[in-house]
Amino acid sequence: MQYQSSLENEAKVFTAIGAFSVAILSFLIWLIYFKSGAAPAGEIGWYSSLPALNALLNSLTSIFLITGLIFIKRNRVDWHKFAMLAATFTSAIFLVSYITYHHFHGDTKFVGHGTVRTIYFIVLISHILLSAAQVPLILSTLYLAFSKKFSKHKIIAKITFPIWLYVSVTGVIIFLMLKWFNI
Repeated sequence: MQYQSSLENEAKVFTAIGAFSVAILSFLIWLIYFKSGAAPAGEIGWYSSLPALNALLNSLTSIFLITGLIFIKRNRVDWHKFAMLAATFTSAIFLVSYITYHHFHGDTKFVGHGTVRTIYFIVLISHILLSAAQVPLILSTLYLAFSKKFSKHKIIAKITFPIWLYVSVTGVIIFLMLKWFNI
Protein backbone atom coordinates (compact mmCIF):
# COMPACT_ATOMS: atom_id res chain seq x y z
CA MET A 1 0.00 0.00 0.00
CA GLN A 2 2.78 2.44 0.91
CA TYR A 3 4.64 1.54 -2.33
CA GLN A 4 1.56 2.44 -4.37
CA SER A 5 1.21 5.74 -2.48
CA SER A 6 4.87 6.48 -3.17
CA LEU A 7 4.37 5.81 -6.89
CA GLU A 8 1.29 8.05 -6.92
CA ASN A 9 3.25 10.85 -5.23
CA GLU A 10 6.10 10.39 -7.70
CA ALA A 11 3.64 10.54 -10.60
CA LYS A 12 2.21 13.79 -9.19
CA VAL A 13 5.71 15.27 -8.88
CA PHE A 14 6.62 14.33 -12.45
CA THR A 15 3.28 15.70 -13.71
CA ALA A 16 3.99 18.99 -11.91
CA ILE A 17 7.52 19.06 -13.36
CA GLY A 18 6.07 18.46 -16.84
CA ALA A 19 3.45 21.20 -16.45
CA PHE A 20 6.02 23.66 -15.08
CA SER A 21 8.40 22.85 -17.95
CA VAL A 22 5.69 23.36 -20.57
CA ALA A 23 4.80 26.69 -18.95
CA ILE A 24 8.44 27.85 -19.04
CA LEU A 25 8.88 26.72 -22.65
CA SER A 26 5.63 28.40 -23.73
CA PHE A 27 6.63 31.62 -22.00
CA LEU A 28 10.08 31.60 -23.64
CA ILE A 29 8.62 30.98 -27.11
CA TRP A 30 6.25 33.90 -26.62
CA LEU A 31 9.00 36.13 -25.19
CA ILE A 32 11.53 35.47 -27.92
CA TYR A 33 9.42 35.02 -31.04
CA PHE A 34 6.20 36.96 -30.49
CA LYS A 35 6.88 39.79 -28.02
CA SER A 36 8.68 42.88 -29.22
CA GLY A 37 11.58 44.21 -27.16
CA ALA A 38 10.52 46.68 -24.46
CA ALA A 39 13.38 49.08 -25.22
CA PRO A 40 13.06 51.59 -28.06
CA ALA A 41 14.52 50.28 -31.34
CA GLY A 42 18.23 50.97 -31.66
CA GLU A 43 18.66 51.86 -28.00
CA ILE A 44 21.66 50.32 -26.28
CA GLY A 45 20.98 49.97 -22.58
CA TRP A 46 22.43 48.28 -19.55
CA TYR A 47 20.88 45.00 -20.70
CA SER A 48 23.24 44.86 -23.70
CA SER A 49 25.88 43.32 -21.41
CA LEU A 50 23.61 40.42 -20.44
CA PRO A 51 24.59 38.11 -23.33
CA ALA A 52 28.21 38.20 -22.08
CA LEU A 53 26.96 37.46 -18.56
CA ASN A 54 24.88 34.60 -19.96
CA ALA A 55 27.93 33.15 -21.70
CA LEU A 56 29.86 33.38 -18.43
CA LEU A 57 27.03 31.65 -16.55
CA ASN A 58 26.90 28.91 -19.19
CA SER A 59 30.67 28.49 -18.90
CA LEU A 60 30.43 28.20 -15.12
CA THR A 61 27.58 25.70 -15.46
CA SER A 62 29.74 23.58 -17.77
CA ILE A 63 32.63 23.68 -15.30
CA PHE A 64 30.35 22.74 -12.40
CA LEU A 65 28.82 19.88 -14.39
CA ILE A 66 32.19 18.40 -15.33
CA THR A 67 33.46 18.88 -11.77
CA GLY A 68 30.33 17.19 -10.43
CA LEU A 69 30.89 14.23 -12.73
CA ILE A 70 34.49 13.91 -11.58
CA PHE A 71 33.42 14.05 -7.94
CA ILE A 72 30.79 11.33 -8.30
CA LYS A 73 33.21 9.11 -10.23
CA ARG A 74 35.57 9.47 -7.25
CA ASN A 75 32.71 8.74 -4.84
CA ARG A 76 32.89 12.25 -3.34
CA VAL A 77 29.12 12.51 -2.93
CA ASP A 78 29.02 15.71 -0.86
CA TRP A 79 31.26 17.54 -3.33
CA HIS A 80 29.22 16.14 -6.23
CA LYS A 81 26.07 17.48 -4.61
CA PHE A 82 27.70 20.89 -4.12
CA ALA A 83 28.87 21.03 -7.76
CA MET A 84 25.49 20.01 -9.12
CA LEU A 85 23.67 22.54 -6.95
CA ALA A 86 26.12 25.18 -8.17
CA ALA A 87 25.35 24.15 -11.77
CA THR A 88 21.63 24.39 -11.00
CA PHE A 89 22.12 27.82 -9.43
CA THR A 90 24.13 29.21 -12.37
CA SER A 91 21.56 27.78 -14.79
CA ALA A 92 18.73 29.43 -12.85
CA ILE A 93 20.53 32.78 -12.79
CA PHE A 94 21.19 32.34 -16.52
CA LEU A 95 17.46 31.83 -17.13
CA VAL A 96 16.57 35.02 -15.23
CA SER A 97 19.23 36.99 -17.12
CA TYR A 98 18.16 35.47 -20.46
CA ILE A 99 14.52 36.42 -19.85
CA THR A 100 15.53 39.93 -18.80
CA TYR A 101 17.65 40.41 -21.92
CA HIS A 102 14.94 39.20 -24.28
CA HIS A 103 12.32 41.29 -22.51
CA PHE A 104 14.26 44.44 -23.39
CA HIS A 105 15.98 43.41 -26.60
CA GLY A 106 13.62 40.94 -28.25
CA ASP A 107 14.85 38.38 -30.77
CA THR A 108 18.43 38.48 -32.02
CA LYS A 109 18.85 37.96 -35.77
CA PHE A 110 21.92 36.24 -37.19
CA VAL A 111 23.24 38.09 -40.25
CA GLY A 112 26.24 35.90 -41.11
CA HIS A 113 26.30 34.30 -44.57
CA GLY A 114 27.46 31.10 -46.21
CA THR A 115 28.77 28.10 -44.32
CA VAL A 116 28.93 29.94 -41.00
CA ARG A 117 25.19 30.64 -41.25
CA THR A 118 24.45 26.95 -41.79
CA ILE A 119 26.68 25.97 -38.87
CA TYR A 120 25.09 28.63 -36.67
CA PHE A 121 21.57 27.39 -37.33
CA ILE A 122 22.51 23.73 -36.86
CA VAL A 123 24.01 24.62 -33.47
CA LEU A 124 21.11 26.94 -32.59
CA ILE A 125 18.35 24.50 -33.52
CA SER A 126 19.97 21.61 -31.65
CA HIS A 127 20.55 23.96 -28.68
CA ILE A 128 16.90 25.07 -28.63
CA LEU A 129 15.47 21.56 -28.96
CA LEU A 130 17.70 20.12 -26.26
CA SER A 131 17.15 23.10 -23.94
CA ALA A 132 13.41 22.34 -24.10
CA ALA A 133 14.14 18.82 -22.84
CA GLN A 134 16.69 20.09 -20.33
CA VAL A 135 14.31 21.73 -17.84
CA PRO A 136 12.18 18.66 -17.01
CA LEU A 137 15.28 16.45 -17.02
CA ILE A 138 17.16 18.67 -14.55
CA LEU A 139 14.15 19.02 -12.27
CA SER A 140 13.47 15.27 -12.37
CA THR A 141 17.12 14.45 -11.68
CA LEU A 142 17.15 16.83 -8.72
CA TYR A 143 13.89 15.45 -7.38
CA LEU A 144 15.20 11.87 -7.51
CA ALA A 145 18.42 12.89 -5.76
CA PHE A 146 16.68 14.81 -2.99
CA SER A 147 14.13 12.04 -2.46
CA LYS A 148 17.06 9.60 -2.16
CA LYS A 149 15.95 7.47 -5.12
CA PHE A 150 19.54 7.08 -6.21
CA SER A 151 19.11 4.15 -8.61
CA LYS A 152 16.52 6.13 -10.62
CA HIS A 153 18.59 9.31 -10.19
CA LYS A 154 21.62 7.62 -11.71
CA ILE A 155 19.62 6.39 -14.72
CA ILE A 156 18.11 9.79 -15.53
CA ALA A 157 21.33 11.68 -14.70
CA LYS A 158 23.07 9.74 -17.49
CA ILE A 159 20.56 11.31 -19.88
CA THR A 160 20.43 14.74 -18.23
CA PHE A 161 24.18 15.30 -17.94
CA PRO A 162 25.17 15.24 -21.64
CA ILE A 163 22.14 17.30 -22.64
CA TRP A 164 22.75 19.89 -19.92
CA LEU A 165 26.44 20.08 -20.80
CA TYR A 166 25.71 20.35 -24.53
CA VAL A 167 23.18 23.14 -23.98
CA SER A 168 25.60 25.03 -21.72
CA VAL A 169 28.55 24.72 -24.12
CA THR A 170 26.51 25.54 -27.23
CA GLY A 171 25.09 28.57 -25.41
CA VAL A 172 28.63 29.93 -25.25
CA ILE A 173 29.28 28.98 -28.89
CA ILE A 174 26.11 30.78 -30.00
CA PHE A 175 27.17 33.89 -28.06
CA LEU A 176 30.61 33.82 -29.71
CA MET A 177 29.18 33.28 -33.18
CA LEU A 178 26.82 36.21 -32.71
CA LYS A 179 29.75 38.33 -31.48
CA TRP A 180 32.15 37.34 -34.29
CA PHE A 181 29.83 37.00 -37.29
CA ASN A 182 26.93 39.34 -36.58
CA ILE A 183 28.69 42.45 -37.81
